Amino acid sequence: MTTSNGTAGRVARLAAEADEAAGVRELTTNPDVVALRVEKIRSQVDMLLWAGIVLGLAFTMVNVQTFAAAGAESFSAAWWVAWLLDPMVSLVLLAVLRAEQVTARYQVSLPIWARRTKWLTFAATYVMNTWTSWGLADAPFSASGVVLHSVPPLVVFATAETGPGLRDRLTEAVHRAMSAHQRPGAEETGPRDLPVLDEPVAPAQIEPAPVRPVRRARPRRAAPRPRRLLADYLDQARAELRRAEEAGEQIDPSPAWCRRATGCSAGTSVKLAAALRAPAPTTITERQEAA
Repeated sequence: MTTSNGTAGRVARLAAEADEAAGVRELTTNPDVVALRVEKIRSQVDMLLWAGIVLGLAFTMVNVQTFAAAGAESFSAAWWVAWLLDPMVSLVLLAVLRAEQVTARYQVSLPIWARRTKWLTFAATYVMNTWTSWGLADAPFSASGVVLHSVPPLVVFATAETGPGLRDRLTEAVHRAMSAHQRPGAEETGPRDLPVLDEPVAPAQIEPAPVRPVRRARPRRAAPRPRRLLADYLDQARAELRRAEEAGEQIDPSPAWCRRATGCSAGTSVKLAAALRAPAPTTITERQEAA
């Protein structure tokens, strides 16, 4: 009797722990909880990226001012005006990076001139920051100076190029969690109710009736899914866009729209959106596989 009561208590505790674990798992995989966690991580990532960018640009300000002053007397008009050069370049760069931060959140690509402006400001900052270290201004060449003054601009450049990709992946994580939650049959049932053991009862002995064995049919193998190429996705996207325009709808071929229309991945959707937004239809000379 004591053994039976101990077993019943242990089973009851295990059942309670299983119910609690099922509740925690259900909340952990809830898309709203996943989105909240991703937003917290996104805020931390943005804060760290912006801190690194601002500190790097602040470091380059002194060298750019020295380059622009070109030996002018301290506190003269030319000396004061030289301080305006680096903030002018940095503000344009920060404006592009801020716009890129918002558009990456919704997986919208920027125009080509935004990227060109970003690269131009980076190149200008790097050249002005390392000009004297290369020995181009009647100054001796300094290898340590080149390394020292190259690190901040290159770190800022790498950070600005990495930021949009990180934000895009964070947004994609939220979309995957939501699609997995909405997929039919994705919900997992909780643990079954376990009966509390009491006195064991011997079941009645019933002779089973002879059952003729049923021959199971072999499951058919699913046909391999054909691999789709970038050109296939592009043809499908153009067909969907043409059908929408014939119906009188105004469609912006964004990466998000390309994913809904073709079911492609995030990386492929950016290429499709760029091809659809081009002035003339883009001819695919090499049929490359979609990522």
